[in-house]
Amino acid sequence: MSNLAAFIRKEVTEHIRSGKITILVVIFIILGIMNPAIAKLTPWLLETMADTLAESGMTVTEVTVSALDSWVQFFKNLPMGLIAFILFESNSFSKEYQSGTLVLSLTKGLKRHTVVTAKAIVISTLWSALYWLSFGITYAYNAYFWDNGIAQSLLFSVVCGWLIGVFAVALAVFFSTVAKSNTGVLMGIGTIFVLSYILSVIPKLNEYLPTRLLDGNSLIYGKSSPKDYAAALILTLAVIVVSFIASIPIFNKKQL
Repeated sequence: MSNLAAFIRKEVTEHIRSGKITILVVIFIILGIMNPAIAKLTPWLLETMADTLAESGMTVTEVTVSALDSWVQFFKNLPMGLIAFILFESNSFSKEYQSGTLVLSLTKGLKRHTVVTAKAIVISTLWSALYWLSFGITYAYNAYFWDNGIAQSLLFSVVCGWLIGVFAVALAVFFSTVAKSNTGVLMGIGTIFVLSYILSVIPKLNEYLPTRLLDGNSLIYGKSSPKDYAAALILTLAVIVVSFIASIPIFNKKQL
C-alpha cells in the first residue's frame, strides 16, 4: 500500500510539473462556461443576423432559450472535452517506456500491478474531477439564468456522460499495456469508438453500445427514459472492469 501511495504521489507531481492539470482545468472551465454562454447568446446572434437572413428569404422569429439549450451544448461539447483529455493522457505509459524510468522503479522492488493500479487511479480521478467541475459550472450558470428543473433525468444523463469517460480511460490503460506508443493507444481507443458509432446504425445493437450513453439530449427532453440505457450501462461497466483487470497480467508479461 505504501508503494501504491508513493507512486500515486509521483504521478500527481508529474502531472502538476508538466502543466497537464493546469491546461486541462482551463479547458474544462472554458467548456463549462461555453454551454450557458452559447445558449444565452443565441437570440442575440440570430437578431444580429436577421437582416442578412431576410435577404435570403428567411424570417427570424423571437427565440426563447432555457436551461435545456445549455444542457444540449453540454452534451455536444462532451466529446470535445473527452478527446482533449485522452490526447493529454495517452502517453502516460509510453513516455516511461521511452525514458526507461519504469525499469529503474521496477528494479527497486516496485510491483508491476502497482504501476497499472496507480496510473488507473490517477487518470480516472483526474477525469472525474474535470468532468464534474465542468458540470458544476454549467449547472450553476443555468440555475442563475434559468431553471435546471426543466431538464428531465438530468443526474442520470450526466452520470452516463461521466461513465463514457471512465470507459475511455479504461481503454487507454488497457491499450497502454499493449502498445508501446501513444499513437497505438489513440488508434486502439479510436477504433473502439468508431466501431461503436458504425454499429449504432443498427437499432437492435444501438441499445447495447457504450456510445449510447452519449445521447444525453434524449434523456433531458424526455424522449427516452433511464431504463432504455440499462443494456448499454451494463456492457460499458463490464468493459471497464475487464479492461482494468486484463491490463495487469498483460503488463506483467510486457518487455520494457
